[in-house]
Amino acid sequence: LGKQDYKKTRPMLRATRLKAEAKKTGLGVKEVVLVLAAILVFVLAFYAFFYLNISSEVDLDLDPDEH
Repeated sequence: LGKQDYKKTRPMLRATRLKAEAKKTGLGVKEVVLVLAAILVFVLAFYAFFYLNISSEVDLDLDPDEH
């Protein structure tokens, strides 16, 4: 704690210290957004893979006489 804190009472000093520790250990918005974006990309890739896989199987199952 800096020199400006010498006039503060003990509870105020403790609150300041706890606030600084919480700020240091807390998750930032940037990290949360990055994790959510990564999960979204993974889910979309998973969905696209199976969608393309199923749609190509449906095309193979069609009878050539139907076209």
